[in-house]
Amino acid sequence: MQVLKSAVLCSLMILSLGVSFAQKSTTVYDVFDSAVITKKGMPQQNEFWNNKYNFPSKPKSMWEVGVSGGLYALASDVPSIYSTFGFSAHVRKSIGHVFSIRAQYMNGTARGLHWKGAKNFGQNDPLAKYYSAPTVTGVNTIPTRTAEVVFYNYKNRTQDLTLQLLASLNNINFYKRQSKLNIYIGAGFGISAYETMVNARDEANSKTYSDLYTSTFNKYKPVSHKDRREILKTLKNGMDNTYEEAAENFGNRKAKLGNQTINFATTFIGGVSYRLSKRINIFLEDRYTIAKDDLMDGQQWQENPIGNAVLTTGTDAYNNLSVGVNFNLGSKAIEPLWWINPLDYVYSELNQPKHQKIPKPVLDDTDGDGIIDQLDREPNTPAGVGVDSHGVTRDSDGDGVPDSMDKQMVTPTECQPVDANGVGKCPEPECCKTLATNMANIAAQTPDCPSDYPSLTFKSKTMNIGADMKKMLGDVAAKLKANPKCGIALNGYPEASKASQAACEKRLDAVKMYLTQKEGISADRISTNCEVG
Repeated sequence: MQVLKSAVLCSLMILSLGVSFAQKSTTVYDVFDSAVITKKGMPQQNEFWNNKYNFPSKPKSMWEVGVSGGLYALASDVPSIYSTFGFSAHVRKSIGHVFSIRAQYMNGTARGLHWKGAKNFGQNDPLAKYYSAPTVTGVNTIPTRTAEVVFYNYKNRTQDLTLQLLASLNNINFYKRQSKLNIYIGAGFGISAYETMVNARDEANSKTYSDLYTSTFNKYKPVSHKDRREILKTLKNGMDNTYEEAAENFGNRKAKLGNQTINFATTFIGGVSYRLSKRINIFLEDRYTIAKDDLMDGQQWQENPIGNAVLTTGTDAYNNLSVGVNFNLGSKAIEPLWWINPLDYVYSELNQPKHQKIPKPVLDDTDGDGIIDQLDREPNTPAGVGVDSHGVTRDSDGDGVPDSMDKQMVTPTECQPVDANGVGKCPEPECCKTLATNMANIAAQTPDCPSDYPSLTFKSKTMNIGADMKKMLGDVAAKLKANPKCGIALNGYPEASKASQAACEKRLDAVKMYLTQKEGISADRISTNCEVG
């Protein structure tokens, strides 16, 4: 028990050191780092770098060495006492991101004690040497019982060396770069060697342990499972710790290593490790080993109420539950591959491509209107025609005539529909109709109104009324003043473009304003009209 306490204390100290010196993860695997590629893997890596092969070479990874301590126990005919200690050490190397190979040495000591007293033990030579065996007079007769009772017990020392194949279950992760936990399972095969001793008598070799039973319990009273605690307590308090007698074994029928019996061993492993840093991790592991041997506890006989005892049907096994610490060793290498998520590089390359060759995109524009075919809603626009951001022929005023053919670029809605040239016919405003009617009436009432008015010409795009125009407008004003019942119509003849029409209207307004403001002619005697020439 003291050894177990020391081992646990040692593990806690190692764990404390591991936490203290744990550093931030720096497990970035750079596929362009040639230092972590083996000489053998460089040809493949060069092909990968040159985009001739899709897969990089496997990088060099560290070796793992580890030690552990914990509870060691037998699974056998005699119940084990779980205050025993097991020790193991291993070295491990990754094959890939999932599988790895581990060589492990284990050494453990187990003890066991059965609370049931055995009376039919005549086939067990080491015990029959000290205790009176029952007498059997026939095959189907009940043996003659003696007063002595044997309590099967043992002290087993086992060591083994196994080669194991381990598989990591959770390092390939689609949603996380790296996990601090690594869950693994495995199986292995190797060789074990064991020696088992029994505690048959006391230190003075003068007292049998059957006396503890007969002095405490009625030898004729059957015991039950509820009596086990009291029986075990009595035996533990009364028995010494000598284990002086070699237990029943196979002798020369099996190979030996000194006094130890050698067996082939099959082992099964399950464990979880926790990453503290790139170099250190701790682990909890359970290992179950089958040795194909039924004498690891020194007992292979059943209690048979009739006739001689018969062999038990099963074989013994042993279990080691341990906690330990692992160290990753190696330079110019990444940590063991079972800690590296192989999707890390793939996702990094998808997010920020550094290696893949991305071809220059081909964006066709079949009709040459400046809008690529993928976005062009009018893929067959005629050449030279202006389009909008969707590649559709531009029609600014929405009159159905493209701007390239529209002779009236801005046709008001009330002037639509338009002709083939995009020119609309605007309805005459009501105010103008009234004025025209008034002027017609005035003209009808005054047939003598003068009609010899001059023609005015504006230079370039100017709207200004020059000195010559002012002189002519002065003559017009004089005629209107001389005939107060007469009116005048100012007619302009612009080109078909909307710009020319707008300029015409502004020039007529300038003439009318001059006659009203400068010459004092009433505005209702003056009408204006722009007719497309």
